[in-house]
Formats: sequence, C-alpha cells, structure tokens
Amino acid sequence: QVQFVESGGGLVQSGGSLRLSCAASGIIFRLNAMGWYRQAPGKQRELVAGITSGRSTNYADSVKGRFTISRDNAKNTLYLQMNSLKPDDTAVYYCNTDPPFTSSSWGKGTLVTVSS
Repeated sequence: QVQFVESGGGLVQSGGSLRLSCAASGIIFRLNAMGWYRQAPGKQRELVAGITSGRSTNYADSVKGRFTISRDNAKNTLYLQMNSLKPDDTAVYYCNTDPPFTSSSWGKGTLVTVSS
C-alpha cells in the first residue's frame, strides 16, 4: 500500500522559513521521481518542486530561488526547505511521485500558513 505522510507545516511570518518532510512507503523510493505539491484555498493542486531519482531538480517559477527539494533514499524521506516565505505560499503541501502515483495515493498533507 502506497503511503505518504507529510509533516513540518505551521504558522510562520512573512520572510520566515519552514522545512517539510515526507515519509514514503509502499514504493521503491530511490527509483521514483518525487514531487512536492500544494493546494491553496479555491485553487487546483500544483507541482511546486520535483526531484528525479538522479537528484535533478525543477521548480515552479513562483518558488524558484526560495525553495529547495532534497531526498534521503536511505530513509525513504523527501524534504522541502522553504525560505523567504510569502503569504501566497499559504496552502496545504503534499508529496507524491512525479507524476502522482494514483489519484487515491495522496496523504493528508501539511498546512503552511504565512502571515503578512
């Protein structure tokens, strides 16, 4: 059974930082491209950062230069370091494979709230 458990969200002031973690199970983590996605209220879920099995990374323009995605294959864990946070970054953040494994594989996510 594929499972993703996100953690590390919270309330932070504009300009602050957070580090998100995602524990993955049920997949061969090291062989999969992974991604961090987010869904803001009233908006569709979007991919904000991706990392391949070879550790190549890509970012949405809105987070480029502020967010860093990384992975620890020994721990089956994905990370997202978020710096210089803005109110527009407020959303529920999810991890999944890139592209997503299945429509039913999404975890509960972790809420990030950035106050102005």
